[in-house]
Amino acid sequence: MDAKKILFIAQEITPYLPESEIATICRNLPQGIQEHGREIRTFMPKFGNINERRNQLHEVIRLSGMNLIIDDTDHPLIIKVASIQSARMQVYFIDNDDFFHRKNTIQDDEGKEYEDNDDRSIFYVRGVLETVKKLRWIPDIIHCHGWISAPTALYIKRMYADDPCLKDAKIVYSIYDDDFQTPFRKEFPDKLKMDGAKEEDVKDLKNDTSFVGLTKMAVDFADGVIQGSETIHPELMEYATKKGIPFLSYQSADTYIEAFNAFYDTVLESKQ
Repeated sequence: MDAKKILFIAQEITPYLPESEIATICRNLPQGIQEHGREIRTFMPKFGNINERRNQLHEVIRLSGMNLIIDDTDHPLIIKVASIQSARMQVYFIDNDDFFHRKNTIQDDEGKEYEDNDDRSIFYVRGVLETVKKLRWIPDIIHCHGWISAPTALYIKRMYADDPCLKDAKIVYSIYDDDFQTPFRKEFPDKLKMDGAKEEDVKDLKNDTSFVGLTKMAVDFADGVIQGSETIHPELMEYATKKGIPFLSYQSADTYIEAFNAFYDTVLESKQ
C-alpha cells in the first residue's frame, strides 16, 4: 500500500510530560511509523506543567487566532510547536488560557479531577481538527490515545462529515487503563449536540458519562480499536471485540510499532 498520512491525537507525550504508558507510546510510535515511510502529524494538549522554555515551544501565529465556542463561551485557540530533534518529529500543542494553564494535567494538587475536563476534551479535539484543516493536511488514519481524545470519532463522523480534509479519515482508538474517577458533567451530551451530534449519538451518554461510557462512545464511531494496555476494563474489552470492527489485542513494547503499522492498512482496507 502506498504511503499514507497518519494523525496522532495524544493525551500525553514524553519528554514534555513524565513517562507513562501513553506518553511513551506516543513518543515512539509516530517516529516508528514515520520511519516506515508514512507521513505523520502529532498533537497533544499544552498542559501548564510543560516547560515551554526548556522544551523550546513557540507559537505558530498563522495557525492561532481562532475562537472555539463551547457552551456559549468563546475560547481562543493557540497553537504551539516543538521539535524532538532525535526523532526528526514535530509536536503541535493545543493551548488555551482557560483550559491548559493550570500547573497540573487532569487533577489538582489534592488529586481531585478538574470539573471541566469534559470541556477541555471538546476544546482539545476541536482544536486539533481545526488546525489540521488550516494545515490543509488530509489524514488517512487518525489514531487517538487517551480519554481526552475520545470525542474525535464522533466529531469526524458527524460534525466534520462533509469537510474535504477529514470526511474520509479512518479513526483508530486505543483503549488504555487510564480510567478517571469523576464522570463528566451531565450536560456533556448536550454540549456535543450543540456542536452537531444527533440525539441517537449521545443517548447512552445521557445515562453514563463515566470512563466506560465515554470509551463506548469512542468505540461506537471508530473504524478500528486497539487494546493499548495489557489489562483494560473487562466491559470495554467485551464491547470492543463484539463491535464487528477491526480489533488489535495488546502488543508488547517490542512489537507494537510493526503491529500498529500493519493494523492501519487493515483498517484502511476494511469495508466498515
